[in-house]
Amino acid sequence: MLSARVNGIFRFGIYEADPSSGELRKSGVRLRVQDQPFQVLLVLLERPTEVVTREELRQKLWPADTFVDFDHSLNTVINKLREVLNDSATNPRFIETLARRGYRFLTPVEFVPKQSVPGSSPVVPATITPVSIPSPISTPEELNISISKDPEPPKATPTVSVLTRLEDVPVVRRKHVRVLFFLIQAMYLCFYVIALARLTFVHELLEQTFGYPAWAMALLVITAVIGLPIRLYLISAVVSDLSGLTQKFHRLFPVTFLLDELWALSPFLLTPQIGIGLALAVTAALIYVPFAQRTLLLMGDRSQPANSL
Repeated sequence: MLSARVNGIFRFGIYEADPSSGELRKSGVRLRVQDQPFQVLLVLLERPTEVVTREELRQKLWPADTFVDFDHSLNTVINKLREVLNDSATNPRFIETLARRGYRFLTPVEFVPKQSVPGSSPVVPATITPVSIPSPISTPEELNISISKDPEPPKATPTVSVLTRLEDVPVVRRKHVRVLFFLIQAMYLCFYVIALARLTFVHELLEQTFGYPAWAMALLVITAVIGLPIRLYLISAVVSDLSGLTQKFHRLFPVTFLLDELWALSPFLLTPQIGIGLALAVTAALIYVPFAQRTLLLMGDRSQPANSL
């Protein structure tokens, strides 16, 4: 099936796949991809928007007399391909999973024959006519022939990110990520509910700590009232396994970050009971929790459970 299109390039988005050289490029930069994931990619590119069954992929990757754990091996190949394309099974841009059926390539694909690739000369049938050959034979410079070379692909510019990126996190089972993220939201929800339920006690603690606590009380009540619906939304999203939760949380991250950093100071209210050392330790841990939530959701995006592939 691929032999008819071996002399050309598949283009989709900013990616290019060259069947003849086995190369995958992103914005002109060559990506490292193993042979089996690349073969699966070519099969999907040949039939964009169509369903390619798992059986078809098995026949493409492994001969009939090969003994292999087919389901696990194919899942591994798809995981590697998605990792190269920076794709996600839960929110796919390129490869969509159809349960118990197979896979479908979502992005429009363009096939460009190599003779039509910009920068290359079209093949023109030559007409042979008798000519007199000069002696000595002219050099290319004398004949004014320009020899063009393919431009070198641009070098990838390394990017430095302060926050964790998707490619930086390990693959973790999605259910573990959901449980941990749920517990963090429940912790903050308990903070808000207990503080609002015991405002008189909190008022006394604030008075002991800050003297006149009017501004501190107002800040506590306002942040708790804002935080309550946010935490309830995130808890319901985790329980219902809402699609695209990571992207939605990223939009909320500036707000939740400010709330969480303010409430990270709450252990100092209990300094008379727990001591300054323990209050500092708990505060340090709570300061990191906003970043931990973001990292957990990225891990969930990288997780590829067998039933979601």
